[in-house]
Amino acid sequence: MLSPYPLPIFRGARKKNRTPASSGSRLEGPIIGNLHHFLTSHLPPHRLLRELSRKHGNVIRLELGEISHVLISSAEAAMDLIQAPYGDYWRQLRRIATLELLTAKRVRSLRRVREAEVRTLVASIAASSPGATIDLTRMLFSFTYRIISMSTFGDVSRGQEEFIKVAEKLVEYAGGFKVAYLFPSNALVQMLSGTEEFLDGIQKVVDGLAESMIEQHQARRAAQEGKSRAEEEEEDLLDVLLNLQENDTTLGFRLSTDAVKGFLLDIFLAGSETPAALIEWTMSELIKNPEVMYKAQSEVRRVFGGKGRVEEAGICELAYLKLVIKETLRLHTPAPLVLPRECREECRISGYDIPLKTRILVNAWAIARDPRYWGEEAEKFMPERFLNNKVSFRGGDFEFLPFGAGRRMCPGMTFGLAAAELPLASLLFHFDWELPRGVEPTSFNMDEKFGVTLRRENHLELIPVVRYNPLPSI
Repeated sequence: MLSPYPLPIFRGARKKNRTPASSGSRLEGPIIGNLHHFLTSHLPPHRLLRELSRKHGNVIRLELGEISHVLISSAEAAMDLIQAPYGDYWRQLRRIATLELLTAKRVRSLRRVREAEVRTLVASIAASSPGATIDLTRMLFSFTYRIISMSTFGDVSRGQEEFIKVAEKLVEYAGGFKVAYLFPSNALVQMLSGTEEFLDGIQKVVDGLAESMIEQHQARRAAQEGKSRAEEEEEDLLDVLLNLQENDTTLGFRLSTDAVKGFLLDIFLAGSETPAALIEWTMSELIKNPEVMYKAQSEVRRVFGGKGRVEEAGICELAYLKLVIKETLRLHTPAPLVLPRECREECRISGYDIPLKTRILVNAWAIARDPRYWGEEAEKFMPERFLNNKVSFRGGDFEFLPFGAGRRMCPGMTFGLAAAELPLASLLFHFDWELPRGVEPTSFNMDEKFGVTLRRENHLELIPVVRYNPLPSI
């Protein structure tokens, strides 16, 4: 639900007997169809697909193994797709995520978790040896996993750490090109790829860990029956899901334990990957563009200089930093290919009839860099482009879809932004940042690694220089 690439993990979501695509839906040619483009290219998928769309058009058909795909690379065609219908079960799951699990009020209630973890993060950076290079990527992903653990389960224990390890394995697995997904009916491909064995193993681990954590929560809830209103407000996200499972009668179905497990895994995958990648790319762009770094740091230090640390309540005053974040989301779209969607009924997109069971890809990354919408300097990092520009990432502008749009917009957007803004502002407030010796901003490596989110190919390694020491305020 929250992840850009759904993995068929849970029982009931996986089908052992699959029907191959009909021969009539396949282009003539070798059995691999258009797979050769991907197998022979050095480009990551989102960049390769942009090149194909430039050559063949904004709506093109790709035959990848047994599965027909339609690639969309324009804002207008994306609008047609977003308005297409989808099923009741999906609608109800989205309702849970949007109206119960990740509401703005719920996200605000987790502020103390974010502030405490940010204080720990900046303190650990300040405690590093003066002049030493730190692996900021590793620290950021560890930080966001801790936030997710605290927000979801109320603490960080050994069980949650094991859950994190499983999520990391899935992230690494999803980052590769998996031919097995494109030949679902071919038993030999499935066996040789190890996909079934890997996912079966992951399912068993997730089942065991999730069952244990659910049982622990249920025991604690039973012991706290009759708790006060103040305690009620301290509910974590698993408490919210268990409340819905036990008490909600408006869904039209009972929220199954497998569905709860699915939500937990999605929260860990998308909830940790997106904020960490956003901070990582923002810091990368700032270090590569020193004049923008200076403006952002000056603003943060002006707003919070008298307090000695950044507080979430004042983030709304950081107008320029919000422009920086928008521009980072534009150039480094968290999920470059918006959630792949299979047509459950025939539909029409930009005048093209799309057959049943066609899988549709929207190249949001390419649209966000298209000169038709962003001008000749579409590839340039320029936060000021949003000063007099009302284009928003909240789903109404189809040339800018970092979180999707419409009914398929990422329900975790508010959570993800909250988990990124505070740590980013704190990094800029407490430290000046330098590149390792011998590395210049003009030659700084910005290569990408395609996966669950669009990460840097190489870890971001920088030298922090303490400006406002956070240690006394911890």
